[in-house]
Amino acid sequence: MAVVGKPRDAALAAAIREYETRAARYWPLEVVEVKEVSAKDGGATPEVAMKKEGERILAKLPAQAKLVLCDPGGDAMESVAFAKWLQGQRESAQDVAFVIGGAHGIGTEVRARPHRRLTLAPWTLPHEVARLVLAEQLYRAGTITRGEPYHK
Repeated sequence: MAVVGKPRDAALAAAIREYETRAARYWPLEVVEVKEVSAKDGGATPEVAMKKEGERILAKLPAQAKLVLCDPGGDAMESVAFAKWLQGQRESAQDVAFVIGGAHGIGTEVRARPHRRLTLAPWTLPHEVARLVLAEQLYRAGTITRGEPYHK
């Protein structure tokens, strides 16, 4: 999973860590956080920020991984379908790299590369909330795949 920035809110950061830890029991999970570009960085415009953040993300992703862009305009999948899809990728020994953009979104370079676009909600989510939702769904997919009850 490649994400822009670190969660700023301590409670949200703790929830993200909890679900990423849970998800890692089921799937090989590496989280790569790339530095956000802020207005302090030479007065960067949103377009410049998205481009720089996108370059940082692409530099960190394994070249062979299937890039899945978390995007409100992407495919909607129910949890069971997501679990089956993810397990299929694992069985075919295919690495999957989920990408969550920053506060301004994701640049055109990254938008041009995904194998799949996946919506986490029909709304635009703050990137930190999107990370929490994705981590929780990865955990849920693991429990579904193993036929375990979901524990909250």
